[in-house]
Amino acid sequence: MLPWMLKLKEKYGDVFTIYLGSRPFVVVTGYDAVKEVYVDRGDDFLARGDLLLLDTLYNNYGVVFTADVERWRELRRFSMATLRNLGAGKRKTEDYVLEETQFLVDELNKNKGSFFNPQHLMSKVSGNIIHLIMFGNRQGYDDKEFNSMLHCIQEILFLFSTGSGQLLGMFPRIMYFLPGKHQKVISSLEELLKYVKRKLEINRKMLDKNNPRSYVDAFLIKMEEDRKQQTEYSLPNLECSTLQIFMAGVETTSATLTYALLILMKYPNVLAKVCSEIDHVIGHDRIPKVQDQYQMPYTTAVLHEIHRFTDILPMGVPRKTTKGLEFRGYFLPKGTNVYPLLTSVLKDPTCFLYPNEFNPENFLDEYGEFKKNPAFMPFGAGKRNCMGETLSRMEIFIVLITILQNFKLKSEVPGEDLDINPKASGFGNIPKPFKISFIPR
Repeated sequence: MLPWMLKLKEKYGDVFTIYLGSRPFVVVTGYDAVKEVYVDRGDDFLARGDLLLLDTLYNNYGVVFTADVERWRELRRFSMATLRNLGAGKRKTEDYVLEETQFLVDELNKNKGSFFNPQHLMSKVSGNIIHLIMFGNRQGYDDKEFNSMLHCIQEILFLFSTGSGQLLGMFPRIMYFLPGKHQKVISSLEELLKYVKRKLEINRKMLDKNNPRSYVDAFLIKMEEDRKQQTEYSLPNLECSTLQIFMAGVETTSATLTYALLILMKYPNVLAKVCSEIDHVIGHDRIPKVQDQYQMPYTTAVLHEIHRFTDILPMGVPRKTTKGLEFRGYFLPKGTNVYPLLTSVLKDPTCFLYPNEFNPENFLDEYGEFKKNPAFMPFGAGKRNCMGETLSRMEIFIVLITILQNFKLKSEVPGEDLDINPKASGFGNIPKPFKISFIPR
């Protein structure tokens, strides 16, 4: 579906209408038009657009996928405040990430330089960090229930990006009864919700109202405070918000980390420059800190370029107009579904010198210093952007730098044979499987 949309852009321009089933969607492409939707006129496009399968599963509950703007406002406010109180984007969360990277280093040392696909291991790292924030504890890398849950999340993102998965999203009431791989999406989502419910019950039994350890604890306390009132602090909102934040926090970050390893092996000159900057700024005698990146302009540019090039969620999430309005010469009635294509921004040739290739110079000035670019919006932009952007970017910096401090990367095949094109491209861009060896320095 995504390549088809981009071809229509070439023919019809930055704004055009498509039909997904019987529902019209206005597709918006290019930095200027998408910025107008997300930022300049953000309140006019603040409602979440139709996602029929997820609406069926979540019944309009949860902070990420609710279509109710007032419900979203309240849950977003609570979630952002709670994550700040728990230290998201601050030193406490940085300690979580640093601690988890040491478990990762130990795990990589156990492999003794053997080749393996790193995707699931990267999921364990990002999964444990978000598990700590959401539930207050981490899981062992050998925990069967934890690994099964991570596998479900990987499978959902992949299947949603295939043809049958996209048909499921468009025609859930029909596809639900048809056989095929898309059925695994439904069963995996149901299994994930069961996992969250089991974890919530454990937190409820262990809850210390005077010492909340996690997002779930804070929500349970708020539920108790508001139990005699009709508010958004209900069990369905807790269950769905927890699952939605958890899924978003695991797979997008782990997919970016996996892709980063593949790209660095593909471009050894880039890898060598990053390693040189690590040696100069951090060395090998101390752990990396978030503030180190401000002295590492080339590495910062590389990480931005990895986010831009990998384009993990190319379609973004659809929006819906909150009122009737004029937009770029067209009248959009209230409730019109709008798809702002993030990929068209991240690869906009008017914003990036090398839009369709991996090149850190997209974020470097003529002096080799890091250069910001307003079209860098892999996490969306405006009021309804990704809540976990700060956490995700922190994770990717610390985890990747720690890996390069401790290991040399070796590909199973020659670098020129590595394929950095996605295995599937739709709702997400999924890297093709590859094997890597981490050789201790």
